[in-house]
Amino acid sequence: MDSAMILLFQLTVLLQLKDTLSGSVCRMGYFPCGNLTICLPRPFHCDGVKDCENGADEDYCGDNNGWGNKFDEAHQNMIEVLESQECCLSQFPDICECKDTELECVEVNLKAVPYVSSNVTILSLKGNKIQTLPDNVFMRYNVLIKLFLQYNCIRNISQMAFFGLYQLQKLYLSNNCIVYLQHGVFSHLHELRWLILDENPIMKITPELFTGLQSLFFLSMTNNSLEALPQKLCAKMPSINWIDFEGNNIGTLNNSSFATCDELTVLFLRGNQITLVTENIFSSLQSLAEIDLSNNLITEVPLSSFKELKHLQRLTLSYNPLSLHTDQFETLPHLQSLGLEKIEIPNISTRMFQPMKNLSHIYFKNFRYCSYAPHVRVCTPLTDGISSFENLLANTILRVFVWVIACITCFGNIFVIGMRSFIPSENKTHTMSIKILCCADCLMGIYLFFIGVFDVKYRGQYKKYALLWMESLQCRSLGFLAMLSTEVSVLLLTYLTLEKYLAIVFPFSNIRPGKRQTLVTLLAIWVIGFIIAVIPFWNEDFFGNYYGKNGVCFPLYPDQTEEIGGKGYSLGIFLVFSDAVCWIPVFLLKILSLFRVEIPGTITSWIVIFILPINSALNPILYTLTTSFFKEKLKQLLQRQRRRSIFKGERKSLSTSLVWTEDPIAQHSSLKLGFLHKKFSGDPVIKST
Repeated sequence: MDSAMILLFQLTVLLQLKDTLSGSVCRMGYFPCGNLTICLPRPFHCDGVKDCENGADEDYCGDNNGWGNKFDEAHQNMIEVLESQECCLSQFPDICECKDTELECVEVNLKAVPYVSSNVTILSLKGNKIQTLPDNVFMRYNVLIKLFLQYNCIRNISQMAFFGLYQLQKLYLSNNCIVYLQHGVFSHLHELRWLILDENPIMKITPELFTGLQSLFFLSMTNNSLEALPQKLCAKMPSINWIDFEGNNIGTLNNSSFATCDELTVLFLRGNQITLVTENIFSSLQSLAEIDLSNNLITEVPLSSFKELKHLQRLTLSYNPLSLHTDQFETLPHLQSLGLEKIEIPNISTRMFQPMKNLSHIYFKNFRYCSYAPHVRVCTPLTDGISSFENLLANTILRVFVWVIACITCFGNIFVIGMRSFIPSENKTHTMSIKILCCADCLMGIYLFFIGVFDVKYRGQYKKYALLWMESLQCRSLGFLAMLSTEVSVLLLTYLTLEKYLAIVFPFSNIRPGKRQTLVTLLAIWVIGFIIAVIPFWNEDFFGNYYGKNGVCFPLYPDQTEEIGGKGYSLGIFLVFSDAVCWIPVFLLKILSLFRVEIPGTITSWIVIFILPINSALNPILYTLTTSFFKEKLKQLLQRQRRRSIFKGERKSLSTSLVWTEDPIAQHSSLKLGFLHKKFSGDPVIKST
């Protein structure tokens, strides 16, 4: 059976099995356990753990859409494992290895094609020093099926070099020094199906080069120096199924290049310099199942570019500075795999991916994009960059210090609240402000405690629950709590700074706030902080999931991917309300994000765990523990406590010696009773002198 028919049959069976797998109806974001009525969330599928009883959640996880994996399997098995058989060749160099009719002369320093028996079927000359292939050098090998010539330094191939290879099916010429190929050099290879020309400095190709290759199935010319594709590329090989031009310098795609490629199924153009994809350029490729345009310089793809590709199953646009339209994929209802890695999608919406009902695999830049394609069973990346594959907090140091800093923040502020309440102060309004500041800072410690708790809860299996966690009420509540703490803390510090400024600049004025004004101000600060933290809940379409963009539930947004409302709100909050040194990193982070500087996702977790809480942890020290008033009061308290302890010790020691003089009547009665007891008991009475 023809290899193309075999691959098509395997692909059809795979699609039928996948249809069976998704036969039952599950709510959005959930997928069935095979033909059972049980549905599991997307993170439970293809995670390496069988959560369904029948193990269906781990079936068909590999992205076998298109024909890429079929090539990998075939390429890995280019040279079949030979069974232990006797050599059937009568003539061959002694340095070569022979089994049956297959000969391997690999890395034996050959400088020319050796003389071998004519019944050879597979000949491997890889890794030698052959530089020239003269006319008729393979003429006598008319039953040769596979010829391997990789990793030589072949520069010149004469026009008649492959004359006589009428049965040759696979020819490998990769990793050589070929710059130019003469017209008709392959014209005698009527049965050739695979032509591999990777890693050669070939500058130009013409359709005439492939004259006579009517049976060619696969053409690979990766990492050469081609700057343009010829017109009517498939004119001399109308049955070509597979073309790979990866890693060349192709800058433009000619509208007529693929005009005659009616049977083309796979087209790889990744790693070139393509800047523009014109309308209807692929319209003639009615059989195309996979196209790879990744790692180019494409800025826009017209909506009609893939309109006629009714059989397209896999489309890869990753690593392009591409701007996507909302209706970009409206004409691709049969697409099953979509690659959009490293592409920013600021206008992303669920509507963008809804037309692709059969999509099973999708590849994004950001983990949160997966929430816009809930009907897709496998979506990557699996986490948001802040967290690891297994844990909410990716780093061991983070997992330890989230508890350490939470304890320091909470207990430090509680200690100050207690001490400020116990030690009287002349400025009661200032003391009240400090205590309220400590309450606000305590919320940051509580936030860190809960982040630590959920890190422990999801330990080792975070990827399953990552999306569910970020969309949960708990995550949003913690984000609200952290925002409330930071904003109230900033406003309180601003108020305290202003109060001190007025006291220093106008020491003899009466403009200092009284108790009532202080209470009103503090209440207003809490109300403002509450409003700032709660506003993102009012309109989710405008702000998005403001507090659920990452695993730590804090909206720092170190990139350009948030909704326009969330972006503006985040910039306003973190650039306007900046708080001295501990907020400078946040300020810089937002500035860098405006200039589209690539920032690692893990930076957010370090800022949230280490930098922001420093403000809450240091406030008790800066505004209470290090002040001269507090230190003097603490010194007096300790001295008073010491005097009390000394007095108690002296009183205890004197109590036994002073008991004789504290009550003379009781002392006299005690002595008298003791004398009578001694007298009547016959014991001698000791007289005191």
